[in-house]
Formats: sequence, C-alpha cells, structure tokens
Amino acid sequence: MKILSGTEISKEIKEELKKEVGRLKQKGIVPTLAVILVGDDPASAVYVRNKKRTCEELGLNSIERKLPEETGQEELLGIIRELNKKPEINGILCQVPLPVQCNEQEVIQAIVPEKDVDCFHPYNFGLLAAGIPKFMPCTPFGVLQILKRSGYETRGKNVVIIGRSNIVGRPLSILMSLKECNATVTVCHSQTKNLASVCRMADILVSAIGIPHFVTPQYVKEGAIVIDVGMNRVSDPSHPKGSRLVGDVEFEAIQGIAEAATPVPGGVGPMTIAMLMYNTINAARFQAGLERFEL
Repeated sequence: MKILSGTEISKEIKEELKKEVGRLKQKGIVPTLAVILVGDDPASAVYVRNKKRTCEELGLNSIERKLPEETGQEELLGIIRELNKKPEINGILCQVPLPVQCNEQEVIQAIVPEKDVDCFHPYNFGLLAAGIPKFMPCTPFGVLQILKRSGYETRGKNVVIIGRSNIVGRPLSILMSLKECNATVTVCHSQTKNLASVCRMADILVSAIGIPHFVTPQYVKEGAIVIDVGMNRVSDPSHPKGSRLVGDVEFEAIQGIAEAATPVPGGVGPMTIAMLMYNTINAARFQAGLERFEL
C-alpha cells in the first residue's frame, strides 16, 4: 500500500508559496495573517504555534491576539471589527473551539468575507456552492492536492465521504462534484443505512467522522484510495505523553486492501496549514487587485 504523505506534499507546496511571497514582496505586498486564540486549550495552542511557525517559514507576517478564557462575546467581536478595519491585515482566523460564552457562528460571520481565509463565512461558502469559489476550504482543498500530486484522477470516480460537517465533509463534496474534479459523490452520516456497503463502492473513500479507528477493512474496496481526515487523541500508557494521535481508519488493517492511504499524523493535517497560507497569499493578492495564484 502506498503511503500518501501530506508532510512531503506540503513541503513541495510551501516551496511554491515561498517563491510567490518573494514575488509579492518585490511589489511591496507582504501577506499578513491575524490569528485570535481565546483560552488555554492545549490543542488550539499547538495549532496556533504551527501556523505562526509556517508564516515565518514562508515569509508571511503573523499577528497573534491571545485572549483569556473568560473573554466575552462582545469583546471578541470588537477585536474582530478592529482587525477588519486594518488594511495591512489580509487574513483573519479565530481558532476554534471557543469557550461556551462565545457564539462560534456569530464570530465566523463577523469576519469580513475578503479576510475569511478559513472559508467559513456563509458568503464564501455560497460562492463555493455556486461553483465560483474565491477562497478554497483549507482541509478539503488539501485533500484534492494530495490526490492531484500523487497522480490520482478524480474524474468519473465514485467518492464516498463519511461526515457532513461544514469544515470538511460538505465543502469537500461540493469541490469533488465541480467540473474540475467531475467525481460522483456520496456523503454519509449517522443516519446512513448499510454504511459499510456504501463505503465499499468507493474508489476514493474519505473519512472525516472523528471516531478513532471507525473505518475497518470491511469498509474498504480492494484498490481504493483512502483519505483519513480524522485526528483523534487516544490514551496510550506506553507513549511519553500518555496518549497518541490516531485517525478514523485502521491504517495497519487496510494494508493489502487499499491501493494507497494517508497516515495519521503526517497526512491531511500538514496540508490544512499549507492551504491556509495559500488562502492568505491570495487574500493579499485579491486586496491588491491581482488575480488568484494557482497551485
């Protein structure tokens, strides 16, 4: 079974992005990303550090606004409004999950669409659904880049996606069905009947359900391409941290059945951050009146 390394593919993409940042700087444009972190969630803190490090690596500016756990909704919205008004800031990202007193959907909609580099705003989601996306949803576009750069065709393929979230499953189903991909897409969820048999029809199976080792060999057709979007932390006393990251897929068990699969960690995760950088670079281009930079 071929291992589809998002770590390696993201390195290739980041080299392309680094060159583009250099070209923009020659025009006096420095792409800048503002990240808001509310509270002390350890996983969120790691994600923010990784995003900041990647900005530095590629030559983007990054601004971090770290807020205490007790930050209220109005204060958070005020900070977003302040960042919206700053022309030097091209992209704004508010790390989720948010504390219970903050309304996530209201926060997402407070970010102006032209700085919504996560592609979560209903306006940008609507453009995607209409087949004219401005920004590319980070994780779904990362999945497409893995397939494209690994030489796997989507045209005419049966794609089954487990999970219908607005972050992964739903936008990925839209991208896969656009003329650029031309796949036949089935979206599965908690109410899908005969889930395993539906999944076995997939030429490309994508799991974004968030349940450790949910996808067993009975879900996988021989020769399928399996993309594991799951990032689940499970207890492991033998690990130095007492836990480890696993995907939705029983990776070892599908060897010999699947033709190729992404590992966890090192699969889709690194691609998501690379695509966030791509969107930030394009936000800077759009705001300067330039066309999209294509990968």
